Amino acid sequence: MVQSRHATITEDAIATLVDAFYARVRRDPTLGPVFEAAIAEEEWPEHLETMRRFWSSVMLTSGRYSGNPVAVHRAVAGIERSLFATWLALFTETASELFEAGPASEFATKAQRIATSLQLALFHRLGGPPDGLKRKPAA
Repeated sequence: MVQSRHATITEDAIATLVDAFYARVRRDPTLGPVFEAAIAEEEWPEHLETMRRFWSSVMLTSGRYSGNPVAVHRAVAGIERSLFATWLALFTETASELFEAGPASEFATKAQRIATSLQLALFHRLGGPPDGLKRKPAA
């Protein structure tokens, strides 16, 4: 039996999305090893709860999350810019499967902004060229 997709964003729906998404992340050949190295097996329940609070704050402006995502991601060994495209594709795919088009699009838009912000914070260097551009050689 096919389960109907969520029409609205609720705390329960966010929990379903977070759990389904991170189950996929853990199985992903690119993302899985990075997450497994960063999060011990016994820490996963706490991580999932943190992510539920994070997305609740993002999507429902609940204020349930307080933390520093940039600092957390800076501490992750093996994090690379290319991983964000995989993360975003998996997240968007999971949201599209679990939510109707409107809420799925809201999640995708927020996820894109979060991915862009984290990439800028982690990989852009002040005084360097804009991301994706190489500095022209001095004449």
